[in-house]
Amino acid sequence: MKFKASRLSEGNKVFPAEINLEENNIEIKIPGLFRGDSKYLNYQDITSIEVDSPMIGFCTLRLFMNGNKVEVKGFSKSDVKEIRRIIDEKRSASRR
Repeated sequence: MKFKASRLSEGNKVFPAEINLEENNIEIKIPGLFRGDSKYLNYQDITSIEVDSPMIGFCTLRLFMNGNKVEVKGFSKSDVKEIRRIIDEKRSASRR
């Protein structure tokens, strides 16, 4: 399942960030003008999820793994809820 940040959000005007939830991992793409950044995270490596959800505006999603943090900005509240639900399901399934 693919989610794309809003172009109206800070830092995503030209190149919006993307989150692809795949079967075994998450791909986070943060594109840039000359080069972008892609990260692949396994569900079982994620230790916690933090969401910053302001009253007005777009959400920031933070994924923590073994002392590292990946932060992605610009997603709607409904997208972040769905992303979190799917990640929680996949994390639970990988622990069985």
